Amino acid sequence: MKVLLPVTFAGLLMVFLVIAQTKSAPSAQTKRAASPPVYGYQIVHTYPHDRGAFTEGLEYHDGYLYESTGLNGRSSLRKVKLETGEVVQKIPLSNQFFGEGITITGDRIVQLTYKTEVGFVYSLKDFQLLRKFEYKGEGWSLTHNATSIFMDDGSSEIRVWAPKTLAEHRRIKVHEGARSIDNINELEYVDGELLANIWQTDRIARISTVTGAVTGWIDLSGILSPMYRNGTEDVLNGIAYDAPHKRLFVTGKLWPNLFEIRIVPKK
Repeated sequence: MKVLLPVTFAGLLMVFLVIAQTKSAPSAQTKRAASPPVYGYQIVHTYPHDRGAFTEGLEYHDGYLYESTGLNGRSSLRKVKLETGEVVQKIPLSNQFFGEGITITGDRIVQLTYKTEVGFVYSLKDFQLLRKFEYKGEGWSLTHNATSIFMDDGSSEIRVWAPKTLAEHRRIKVHEGARSIDNINELEYVDGELLANIWQTDRIARISTVTGAVTGWIDLSGILSPMYRNGTEDVLNGIAYDAPHKRLFVTGKLWPNLFEIRIVPKK
């Protein structure tokens, strides 16, 4: 026979509070899981890169690198041999334009400029200028997937454009939890997510194209020897992906090397 003990209202209330706190209080493990993981890298191969190239846009296509370089009076669009760094095709931009991000869609190259609110569309085959287009604000970077072009202006927002018309149809707010992530720089679309340099850092953010949430960080500290860096302009900036062969390339402004890397768990 079970013995029924008297239970007071205060006792019931105390039990309820303990159960409620247990259900609502996140464990230490849950808190840790809320922070995006941080990855490291392995260098697979090192390639030469033009030390005079102020890299602003980078893309891999059919065995070649396509690169947009910046600075007024030094900006260009170029096609480069990956293995040797040799520039095999190049056109300069007019002195008033500071070249920025590029992306290749079909048989066209789309290029941004920094503060002039003007972009260019070229023929992929011969770099012939097909047309100009306009947008509001600064232009920093471009990349694309099968349905959209992604453009950023150095803020925490990524604009999503229609590939053919270049009309904006939404924006993605980049964030880590409740914190906005500013200084989004060179972009690359890789296997369903965006990779983005964070300006003046050695970190790349992995970003959801749906929510804008940062799903992870790639720490590239130490990838270029300090002897080649002056600590001001020559920052990490340039991501390219060879999708058929799953190769990821990174470089920076005025860097003497371009690196093929493998993303690995942080030790």
